[in-house]
Amino acid sequence: MYFCGQIRLVILTIEILLTDFGFILLFIIGAIIFVPLALFISSLLSPKRPNEEKLAAYECGEDTVNHASGQFNSRFYVVGLIFMLFEAELVFLFPWSVVFGKKAYIKSTDGLWGWFSFSEMLIFILILALGLVYIWKKGFLDWVKPMIHLKTNALPTKYKAFNDKTDTLTNK
Repeated sequence: MYFCGQIRLVILTIEILLTDFGFILLFIIGAIIFVPLALFISSLLSPKRPNEEKLAAYECGEDTVNHASGQFNSRFYVVGLIFMLFEAELVFLFPWSVVFGKKAYIKSTDGLWGWFSFSEMLIFILILALGLVYIWKKGFLDWVKPMIHLKTNALPTKYKAFNDKTDTLTNK
């Protein structure tokens, strides 16, 4: 009975000393210890009987067809990056809506808080929209980019002048 009281006292002391962040730190330390320990115990207890089928590459339950290091069109990366940009926009808008949507703030500032938060969100979306317009105008959203053909008379006249000059030098 005395031992249980001592344990309770130690636990209460630890709870008083640790803040909420201390519990997060303990959780991280526990995870860092648990993962290698579980892998080590698994490697000790699991049977090691490798064969050809177990050592083969697994591709969604299907037999592999080709090497995985084939060519991949870079246009998919551009589309993926643009998607990530606008997905990040949504991630930043959610906390904004939670913080700036509090009725107590709006009521205590006679509605100025609402206008401030609305203008802040509008500026944020405007900056992202300008980025979208920029990549649209630059042609990064075009799947097949058109070839640019410039028609100019500058080069043929320069070449003609150069050829005439070299002809006169070689014909002398």
